[in-house]
Amino acid sequence: MDYKQKLNELLLTTAKQGASDLHIAVGRKPTLRVDGRLIDIASESILTPEAAQGLAMAMLDEKQKEKLLQQGDLDFSYNFEEKARFRVNIFFQKSFIAAALRLIPAEIRTTEDLRLPSILHEFTKLNQGFFLCVGPAGQGKSTTLAAMLDEINHARMDHIITIEDPIEYLFVQDRAIFSQREVGTDTPSFHQGLRSILRQDPDVIMIGEMRDAESIATAMTAAETGHLVFSTLHTNSASQTVDRIIDSFPANQQGQIASQLAATLVGIVSQRLVPRIDGGRVPAAEVMFVNSAVRNLIRENKAYQIDLVIETSLQQGMMTLNRSLAELVARKEVSLEEAELYSLNPAELRILLEKM
Repeated sequence: MDYKQKLNELLLTTAKQGASDLHIAVGRKPTLRVDGRLIDIASESILTPEAAQGLAMAMLDEKQKEKLLQQGDLDFSYNFEEKARFRVNIFFQKSFIAAALRLIPAEIRTTEDLRLPSILHEFTKLNQGFFLCVGPAGQGKSTTLAAMLDEINHARMDHIITIEDPIEYLFVQDRAIFSQREVGTDTPSFHQGLRSILRQDPDVIMIGEMRDAESIATAMTAAETGHLVFSTLHTNSASQTVDRIIDSFPANQQGQIASQLAATLVGIVSQRLVPRIDGGRVPAAEVMFVNSAVRNLIRENKAYQIDLVIETSLQQGMMTLNRSLAELVARKEVSLEEAELYSLNPAELRILLEKM
């Protein structure tokens, strides 16, 4: 079989079906994720170990093959005939090769196109601070940050540096200078890239994902020294994010980190992509920006009270995830059953809906 040709057919199907992901795994047909749900490609055969390996290897050069065998998994971006780009992870499972491919839309959409909260515009106007987009994997965090960075790109003459593993969205420079650095290609590691970033005269920094205490500390130091820093974390809410950041450090450093976080953090958006009744997905978002009340709670290690501040600051533009979900249900865009699946407190969601 010509695996390169078969791979191209599968990638074309992924793009045409409006899927977000393509999965290649031994023992089942190639599978798409459409509107958050996995669907087999009915016309395809069940993949043998040889076929799965052939499809995965068709994306790699010799250096990448060597790295995959050494590490056991590999992250990279793959250009499909200038038609589409994919973020790819190839990995071993039960000694077989498998792959997950995420389709990256060619066009960077605006926050309006994405139907994100309008308060996100305010964060793009800041000159310094630390902004986080959080949520589970596959909920649109990278897409949100890309929209915000592109807004800055069209509005300000700034130097924007990104460190990504791998590079996802490709920005077309407008007023800003973009330096996009890919781990493994442009810098040997996240740590190396982060260590040198402040010597590259950035105004805005985007760290693809904060993986450990060192990357969190670097992000906060950059925000403290007059830069606007964007990043993502796999956490479920603003309060959980604050706890996760502080808990990443040894106990004897946590007081100092809490003070530094209180001084640098400007906002957290936690988002979910919820299936719509009439197809497609729509974002539901918790929005927290840091006011004096939130700053004090972070400093005093009372992150669990942040939810209450968000709840009582709706007039100022904050938003709870449940209220965001309730509004989608009230507008008949999302079913109650779906909203409950994405809610962190379904009982409270039902009470909210009764009051609306």
